[in-house]
Order: sequence, then C-alpha cells, then structure tokens
Amino acid sequence: MQITEILTIDGVLAELGRRVERHRLESNRTQAQLAEQAGIGRATLQRLERGQSVQSSSLIKVLRVLGLLGALDTALPESVELPIAELARAERRVRRRARGHRDTAAEIAPERTWSWGEQSGEGP
Repeated sequence: MQITEILTIDGVLAELGRRVERHRLESNRTQAQLAEQAGIGRATLQRLERGQSVQSSSLIKVLRVLGLLGALDTALPESVELPIAELARAERRVRRRARGHRDTAAEIAPERTWSWGEQSGEGP
C-alpha cells in the first residue's frame, strides 16, 4: 500500500509501524536488539511498530540503524522543482519579438537637406 493513499494520520503512523517492523524482521533483529542499537527504549520501539506517535528523533535513530535514513532524501528532497516553475523559466528564455535596429531620422530622410521657406511639393 502506498502511504500517499492513506488519508488519516493514524493510518500513516500504522503503515510506518508495519514497515519498520518488517525491516526489523528482515534484518533478523529482535525489538530489544534494535532498540539498544538505536539508543531508544524497547517500549518506544513497540509504540512505533504499533503505529503510535513517537518522537521524530526516535524514528530517525531506528531508520539509521536499519539503513533506511537515506530514504528521507527521496521523501523530503532539499528542494522541489515544480513543473509549472520549469515551464515559466523556459518561456522566459524564448524571445517573443525581434527588437530590430533603431534607425535615426537622418538615415530615413533623403540626402537633400531641408531649409526654411521650402514647402514640400512646391517648386521654385
């Protein structure tokens, strides 16, 4: 069962307890042995395996002894890259329009210079 499918806190704690117990048994340790190696009381380990609330430091100690502490990197990565953030970043890189060159008035105007008294379209 996926933990993400469990909706209640009690359900998540129960699943964590079942998983800790399964890993303890797979590593061929008794509750007393694991508790001693983790530096916690046996009663604390029993509460954890029953799905009851324990201090997070106790859970971390147990995970370390079972070799599962690295799984926290997957569960809680240092940062989460949201797909929408990546999309926004990619859109910023795409040019939306050409800037072109700014032409000065002299470059656009004909070679002849204008002087006062001249009207456009009138002859001398």
